[in-house]
Amino acid sequence: MDQTLLTVLQYYGAGAATIAALVVSLNLGRRITGWAFVLFVTSSIALIGWGFLDKDSEGIGWQNIALLGINAVGVWRYLISKHDVRD
Repeated sequence: MDQTLLTVLQYYGAGAATIAALVVSLNLGRRITGWAFVLFVTSSIALIGWGFLDKDSEGIGWQNIALLGINAVGVWRYLISKHDVRD
């Protein structure tokens, strides 16, 4: 596998997750938090790709499959669902 692609996936995934976590922690409102979860989804997808394309990173791939599900719930709750988010 091309090492440049693996490096891009790895660092995009790490950077996007860090930014998304910061935005969620700032509690800037439902819509912005929802978009942070969208960023988390892209991070998980990148890290799943990296995890299964790099022979030494499979654990990260499996972890991010679980995180992708959790992040999808966040997107549903904050962007799609019409129910009020509980405090």
